[in-house]
Amino acid sequence: MKMIIKIIVVIIAIVSVSLVIAMFSKNKYTLTREIIVNQPADTVFNYLKYLRNQPEYNKWLLLDPNTKISYKGEADGLPGAILTFESSDSKTGKGEFEIKKITAGEKVDFEIRFRAFTANGYMAVRALSPNSTKLTWVYNSGMNWPVNLVLLFIDMDKIIGNDIAESLTNMKHRLE
Repeated sequence: MKMIIKIIVVIIAIVSVSLVIAMFSKNKYTLTREIIVNQPADTVFNYLKYLRNQPEYNKWLLLDPNTKISYKGEADGLPGAILTFESSDSKTGKGEFEIKKITAGEKVDFEIRFRAFTANGYMAVRALSPNSTKLTWVYNSGMNWPVNLVLLFIDMDKIIGNDIAESLTNMKHRLE
């Protein structure tokens, strides 16, 4: 019986220490990826602002060819346009991608909503020359306490960042 009590005390101590560590750990992260596309900035921008193009380049939507995709809200290419997706692939899952704001010719702000979390960010273009454009994808997300403890052990930059990089490469291949 004393051994069981000791085990319970150790478990409670471990859980308590973990919760305290989580209170002081980061709960947000930002990922940034960039790629050079050999096309004019307006060509790149006019491609990325339409949600209907996402199934051609978005890594998560490409994982499952049976992903159900639909559109709602405002007209595609405008703030308030929403792409909804549902897949049996756990990495794609079920959610929505909404255009929150468009800065004409420069940037598309977005929000991604899943059951468990929300992320936001933007995709921006910057002309490097008449036929060369830097395309930047910024992704912001996080985890609330106490789940944020996993951010100490999981490299979100590697996991999600690599998927964003692959999506940008897919977009580059489509545009060039």
